[in-house]
Amino acid sequence: MAHHLKKEKNFRYIEVGEGTPIIVLHGLMGGLSNFDAVTSFFSQKGYKVLIPELPIYTMSLIKTNVKSFAKYLYDFIEFKGFEEVILLGNSLGGHIGLYHTKLYPAKVKSLIITGSSGLYESAMGGGYTKRGDYEVIKKKAQDVFYDPAVATKEIVDEVYETVNDRNKLIKTLAIAKSAIRHNMAKDLPKMNLPVCIIWGKNDSVTPPEVATEFHELLPDSDLFWIDKCGHAAMMEHPDEFNEVLYKWLQERKL
Repeated sequence: MAHHLKKEKNFRYIEVGEGTPIIVLHGLMGGLSNFDAVTSFFSQKGYKVLIPELPIYTMSLIKTNVKSFAKYLYDFIEFKGFEEVILLGNSLGGHIGLYHTKLYPAKVKSLIITGSSGLYESAMGGGYTKRGDYEVIKKKAQDVFYDPAVATKEIVDEVYETVNDRNKLIKTLAIAKSAIRHNMAKDLPKMNLPVCIIWGKNDSVTPPEVATEFHELLPDSDLFWIDKCGHAAMMEHPDEFNEVLYKWLQERKL
């Protein structure tokens, strides 16, 4: 990882730059390093980029759910003493950002979601019955991206280790059930804040129609597509992702 991990109180996080805080929320099996390009770019554009390590596998099983992670984010924002923040979430991270905004809207200035769960039930979990088979896991990791080469051996090894750790697998399945339970369809029309939706046109985890539905349900959203791109646009097309987002933030004066 290119950036130093701070450890304070119950929090482990990356913090780079000065300015308006952008809090980045990683996905279920997404490492903090997935956002290296975002961190480097926006920390040089007048933003303070923070990536907390979400307690996905360290919470008790009963608290392993979207609502508890949203509360953890609230505690982190309070701990840092921020008055307003921009939230950027990929996959489960997008869902946590949305749910946090539902529960604690006061300090959320705007939201950015990419490949977010929250509407589509098959977005997470499942398909890990052959978890002992490295090639099966490798194929699943590659399918997240349009270009399978983006799924480096390091990424595949991390996923393989996660699904073969019984404790982590149980929590992964608990989160998948929680994501279905915490469907956001009825909440989105009440969220009157600027939302930037950046989506891979070839996302097979949360397909394009999910992005369209987010756009239709959110009152103040803009939808941008990235071509030849799967579920993690900020990894697969980092330069395009950063340019689209920076332009949007400038136009919205955020």
